[in-house]
Amino acid sequence: MAFSDDDSWWAPGALSTAVRLFEDHPRLGLIAARTLVGPTADSDPLNEVLADSPLGRVGDLPGTQVLGFLACASVVRRHAYLDAGGFHRLLFFGGEETLLAYDLAARGWGVTHCPDVIAHHHPAPAPRTGRPAVQRRNELLTAWLRRPVPYALARTRALAAEARHDDHARRALRGTLARLPAALRARRRLPPHVERAARLAEGAAA
Repeated sequence: MAFSDDDSWWAPGALSTAVRLFEDHPRLGLIAARTLVGPTADSDPLNEVLADSPLGRVGDLPGTQVLGFLACASVVRRHAYLDAGGFHRLLFFGGEETLLAYDLAARGWGVTHCPDVIAHHHPAPAPRTGRPAVQRRNELLTAWLRRPVPYALARTRALAAEARHDDHARRALRGTLARLPAALRARRRLPPHVERAARLAEGAAA
C-alpha cells in the first residue's frame, strides 16, 4: 500500500521499485522513501536524518533501518500493516508514524529508508493551524503507549514545564491528559531490542 496526501505523489517508477524490494526481502514491512519538496525538488531534511540512522543496515533488508518516516512518502506491505494494527486511532493524524514504526519493529518487520523510492511533496507554504500542538501531543501519547513509565513521566514533566510559557505546549498537554486514560488502557511495552533501538535513534537525533 502506497500512502499519499492531497499534496504528494510518487515519482515515475517509484512504486515498481518498491514492489521489487518487497518481493526480494520478505521481512521488509515498510519503505520510507526519499522525499523531494516543491517545484524545485529540494531534498527534504528528513532524507538526511533517515539516511544517517544509527540503526544501520542488516543483511536481509534493503536500505538503512529507521524508526520513523513521513507518512505521505511511505509504502507498506499490507500484511505487515495489518499485523501491526495500522495507524493507532488514538493519535489519528500528526506525528502518527513513530508508533507504527515501533509496532512494525516489535512484530519483527523491517522498516527501512530506501532512497531509490522517490516521492514528491508540495506542502502549503503556511503551516496548518494547530499542527505543532497535535504533533507534540501525539509524541507524548506514543511515549505513554509504548515506552517505559520513567521515560513517559520525564517527557510529561518537560512538556508541563514548557506549557507555563508556550501555547502549543499547553494545548498539547491538555490534549494528552484528555486521552491519557485511553492510552494507559492500550499501553503495551516495546520488546527490549526495539526499546534499545528507539533510545539509540533518539540519542543520534539529540
